[in-house]
Amino acid sequence: MSAGRGIDWRALPVLVTGGYGFIGSHLVDALVARGARVRVLDDLSTGRRENLAHAGPQVERLEGTILDRPTCERACRGVALVFHQAALGSVPRSLAQPARTIAVNVLGTANLFEAARDAGVERVVYASSSSVYGDATALPRVEGEEGEALSPYALSKQMGESLAAVFGHAYGMELIGLRYFNVYGPRQREDGPYAAVVPRFFDACARGAAPRIFGDGEQSRDFTFVGDAVRANLLAAAAPPAACGRAYNVGGGDRTTIARLARLIRRLVGKGEEPVYEPPRPGDVRHSLADLRAAGAMLDYRPQVALADGLAATWRAWGG
Repeated sequence: MSAGRGIDWRALPVLVTGGYGFIGSHLVDALVARGARVRVLDDLSTGRRENLAHAGPQVERLEGTILDRPTCERACRGVALVFHQAALGSVPRSLAQPARTIAVNVLGTANLFEAARDAGVERVVYASSSSVYGDATALPRVEGEEGEALSPYALSKQMGESLAAVFGHAYGMELIGLRYFNVYGPRQREDGPYAAVVPRFFDACARGAAPRIFGDGEQSRDFTFVGDAVRANLLAAAAPPAACGRAYNVGGGDRTTIARLARLIRRLVGKGEEPVYEPPRPGDVRHSLADLRAAGAMLDYRPQVALADGLAATWRAWGG
């Protein structure tokens, strides 16, 4: 691997944790398309086998949890690069299951980092979250201006970034974090109580039902198409060593209210009732928008997919 001068992906041994998941499976596809030899580690707690049903023998599949240290050791053995996407997501889930969220996202990440260290992995690109900004109010969100965590999920991601900083300083490891801002796109799960807002709205409208909005609908988010998130991972893997040792915002470059999102999706689907409004959920932030200057300067990341285009691609994947 030649980080900082472009990567020859052909036959490069790569591990993707959470590779059966929403973002992870798209990342696997991108790596396979570039000729990498991909190993996937996933416990299928939120990922789905069908997300990689089309993948061929170029993908090695390991089913197991990052909470098991020997499993992490096996997964990291012989790989040059790790994309750590495995996590237990969702702010509401973390409020219902705080101990499990902390265990998977912190202890599991520590297991993975330690196994990567012992295996001599050249670089780890790991998933963080915009939730690390917590109760910060300034917009856009700028790296280094984080607030207090508002949920166990947010805390777990803050702790994951701290772990990465310690492993970088103590062991000389190259680690780069990506703070995802509301990633959406094909394969994102619409089922269950912890589904994200975009697939929930698509599912409701496709059934001719009313999207549920928590709060007044004027809260806003920076929605990021999954293809842009994947590209950010590839750019981080190839970034110069000077880019390591920190986490970068990965956003769509604009913010949209939840009420407007519902209107866009209803118009795209062509049916669906007027939204119903329910009380706001604890732990949710009011507004979110990524400052992308650092990611642009150090990773050469710039979003390429506008919200309207990303939503259209998502609806096509639904069969619309």
